[in-house]
Amino acid sequence: MSLKDTVVFITGGSRGIGEAIAVRLAREGASIAIAAKTADANAKLPGTIHTAAQAIERAGGQALPLQCDIRDEHQVQAALAATVQRFGHLDIVINNASAIFLEGTENTPAKRYDLMHQINGRGTWLVTKLALPYLKQSKRPRVLTLSPPLDMAQKWFAKNPAYTMAKYNMSMLVLGHAAEFAPLGIAVNGLWPYTVIETAALNMIAQAKNRPNLRTPEIMADAALEVLGRPREFTGNLCIDEVVLREAGVRDFGKYALTEGTRDEDMELDGFLGDAEHDRVRALRTIHRSSAAAAKL
Repeated sequence: MSLKDTVVFITGGSRGIGEAIAVRLAREGASIAIAAKTADANAKLPGTIHTAAQAIERAGGQALPLQCDIRDEHQVQAALAATVQRFGHLDIVINNASAIFLEGTENTPAKRYDLMHQINGRGTWLVTKLALPYLKQSKRPRVLTLSPPLDMAQKWFAKNPAYTMAKYNMSMLVLGHAAEFAPLGIAVNGLWPYTVIETAALNMIAQAKNRPNLRTPEIMADAALEVLGRPREFTGNLCIDEVVLREAGVRDFGKYALTEGTRDEDMELDGFLGDAEHDRVRALRTIHRSSAAAAKL
């Protein structure tokens, strides 16, 4: 899919999944505005808006690095205005910025609770709200939010309810905005990984260290491109990366493995995945393996 003349505004894209998505879209010709807080290098957490911009330009796209705290309405307004001033219009908003703190209620400081809810739910809502006037003028408007399926099983709330609530706020906004913006022709979808994705930010979390059975951010980047390329009638979906790509015809998932040779079945699964997601992935894997076996006969 060509994204020539397409302008993308992505939050929190200075590293990890956000940067991978930005680079993937740039390879298809998109111009990318990176709106994130990190402008100065940090030895403990690599990646800034400037290094992401360089990666985008190496991939063939145009980049606009914007230091922006999405909790601040005036900063978001200014970043969106700068994007349109530079590129002329806005077509796609990717709500990637998110805060995480995986602790129970007793061990979660109030400031951490506030941070997660200000960035995850409120930030997604604010960016989408302020981008709406520009998206209404686009010929192919899209909003993609990196948020999970809404599985209300108690187990997802038991260990870290504050984080679960913050992420689910993003997913609920996908459903709400998809319905609200449908008359405007703006497609709104969510995307979530089936397996844990290896990123620098993940490695900062003690529970996430030394875990080899992960996938790289490129699987989310390819899935994001596929979702964004679907017709505008495809809206209000909380998608899973592996499902999206298998439905699109991808068969080789070994290329996304962090550790070469790791089988799909041995990958560490991400959270918030219910029976419906597991059943769909297992069914698609079975179909593809049966097709591969038949092709060898």
